[in-house]
Amino acid sequence: MNFTHVSLPQRVTFAAGEAPAAVAAEVAALGGAKVMLIASEREKALVDPIGAELPVVLCHEEVVMHVPVEVAARARDAAAASGADILVSVGGGSTTGLAKAVALTTGLPIVAVPTTYAGSEATNVWGLTEGERKTTGIDPKVLPSSIVYDAGLLTTLPGDMTVASGLNALAHSVDAMWGPRVDPIDRALAGEGINGLATGLPKVAAEPGSITGIEETLYGAYLAAVSFASAGSGMHHKICHVLGGMFNLPHAQTHAVVLPHVLAFNAPHAPESERRIASALDAPTAVAGLTALYETLKAPRALKDYGMPADGIAKAVRPIIEAIPGSNPTPVTEENLTALLTAAWEGDPL
Repeated sequence: MNFTHVSLPQRVTFAAGEAPAAVAAEVAALGGAKVMLIASEREKALVDPIGAELPVVLCHEEVVMHVPVEVAARARDAAAASGADILVSVGGGSTTGLAKAVALTTGLPIVAVPTTYAGSEATNVWGLTEGERKTTGIDPKVLPSSIVYDAGLLTTLPGDMTVASGLNALAHSVDAMWGPRVDPIDRALAGEGINGLATGLPKVAAEPGSITGIEETLYGAYLAAVSFASAGSGMHHKICHVLGGMFNLPHAQTHAVVLPHVLAFNAPHAPESERRIASALDAPTAVAGLTALYETLKAPRALKDYGMPADGIAKAVRPIIEAIPGSNPTPVTEENLTALLTAAWEGDPL
């Protein structure tokens, strides 16, 4: 067995109910004296107690899904004008993504405080959208130096968003199983991530304030993101990045809808990964396990429900094919990709 695995350098703290003190400790450990606090206005109730413990020089609230380049430019200008020497992001993937956009050009360290299960906080992947095109890349400068997971910050996350965000996290693990750089360590982490998510998500869906369920889901989401960062972006994420940028679709819901179709597409040609996914879901097959989980969670089903036009299928096929890694387990053609997208658009059962 020959392979090379790279573990990304990052400090991770689980601190239920203790985010203000834990974040302050991370900022101090990194030598931060001038904090740019990035959080949308809707997160104000969660952010204010954290900000009260920090040397904040700027509160930046302009957070937009998919991080448009013009939004990133304004945040970078604001960071420079404030003299900030560290970034603290409190929010979901869009908030973390904006902090990454600032770090990409400034090199400022990030302390990420997630309020969803997006997973961006554990990766060195950045994304920016210009017009209808979303571009992603990898750079060590955007990997947050520290993560603070506080389950208490997710107790008010709406149930439908909890489900979509958790399934977005699950997609990281599934895509990691056949990512272009996947290795045995990635698959082990991805399998444990799937198990954590499949254990925690039903608890949180049934009882949104369950600290135990949230912590299990956060644990799974973290491992999923770590495996994904190492293995690289596979077919699922290439589809969702193209669709999200082209049609401004909601990120988590798009991933949740597309995932079962990609799993069914690749599983027949990836037997080892299929067995690992099935085992992690405690099911006879990977598709059966995911189908049962989706039924339990009443998961999002159809892209048409989130604003994708029917004629968008044909428009998206060629850009997606150009983006999918050549190592994808099942060869991708215009015909079978169109069938997959059509099924995801309609919400067809597997």
